[in-house]
Amino acid sequence: MDAPESGLQVFRLDVDQRELDDLGARLARVRWPDELPGVGRSYGLPLERVRELVAYWRDGYDWRAAEARLNEWPQFTTVIDGTRVHFAHVRSPEPDAAPLLMTHGWPGSFVEFQRVVGPLTDPRAHGGDPADAFHLVLPSIPGFALSGPTTETGWEFKRVARAFGVLMERLGYRAYGVQGGDWGAAISRELGRIRPDRVTGVHLNLLPGGGATTEPDEAELAVLSPAEQDLTRASWERYRNWARERQGYADIQATRPQTLAYALNDSPVGLLAWIAEKFDEWSDPGCPVDRDQLLTNVMLYWLTGTAGSAARIYYERAHADYAGKRPEVSSTPTALAVFPHDNFIPLRHVAARTDAVVRWTSFDRGGHFPAMEVPDLLVGDVRAFFRRLR
Repeated sequence: MDAPESGLQVFRLDVDQRELDDLGARLARVRWPDELPGVGRSYGLPLERVRELVAYWRDGYDWRAAEARLNEWPQFTTVIDGTRVHFAHVRSPEPDAAPLLMTHGWPGSFVEFQRVVGPLTDPRAHGGDPADAFHLVLPSIPGFALSGPTTETGWEFKRVARAFGVLMERLGYRAYGVQGGDWGAAISRELGRIRPDRVTGVHLNLLPGGGATTEPDEAELAVLSPAEQDLTRASWERYRNWARERQGYADIQATRPQTLAYALNDSPVGLLAWIAEKFDEWSDPGCPVDRDQLLTNVMLYWLTGTAGSAARIYYERAHADYAGKRPEVSSTPTALAVFPHDNFIPLRHVAARTDAVVRWTSFDRGGHFPAMEVPDLLVGDVRAFFRRLR
């Protein structure tokens, strides 16, 4: 039974063995597609890569070990605005720790944060300053994984931000920081914008709308330094390449998520390929995402049947009344951690139009999933930003 509105219910993962047996049987009888010779990744995730992942998923991956590790985090569900919200609430042993809400994106889950929870909640045990400790709240976006599927339309990121504001109030946090990338960045930024009285700071590893999305003209470039001009041109080129070669998944999810859901909900290999491609392409090749962590993330989508429901957030944003408009201005102190292998190149002069950026850090490694790829860099930047706001 779901938790009543305003109540909290303890949650613990305990997957029925029959579900795992069914998954194993499906993996054993996969129908492999053909593949053109010599095309590499230009047509999508290579057959050899998917075969390797499936073989390990079937014969080497240990869900029960992953399940036990996730259950080390205290987890709960609650009902907000008519939908179930799952979250982990990992409190620090330090009594003066600051609350921090960290939100995942697509195709991620709260599994993204496994490598940063320890250092952030207990820096004393990880060679850090105990004054930098956080109480962490790690929600599952409504419609994603352990929050379960949404049951009505309209769950776009602004509604999610409002729900997460209610969640933090429900937990008794009057002031707190927020952090996120991908959809987590959009949600975190929006929460900081609408609740500047509660949100002390917004730390992002992606800035929505923060790069060049149209070709820069000479008037725009003329007021920039030579270095900024070069970065602006590079930002436009990366965006143009994205729109030409990598935008397809988002267009499908923004227009026909239900049709896609039949394939992803019925085929674990199809789901794996759809998700693993993004982790492969959006990560730094020099610090790839751990294979077991990737599969645990895929498992949460598979076991909850939420691949289609999670995709709907793209549809809801694309059909919202604010679609295509510049983000509304936020006055909350904001930090951006820039990782070189992420999908877009943010520009500080663009960010300044809408965000109160007080910290901008560019790193030499890492990509779209820094909590999984370069957790040490993300932890260090989060600590440094919020240290000045405590």
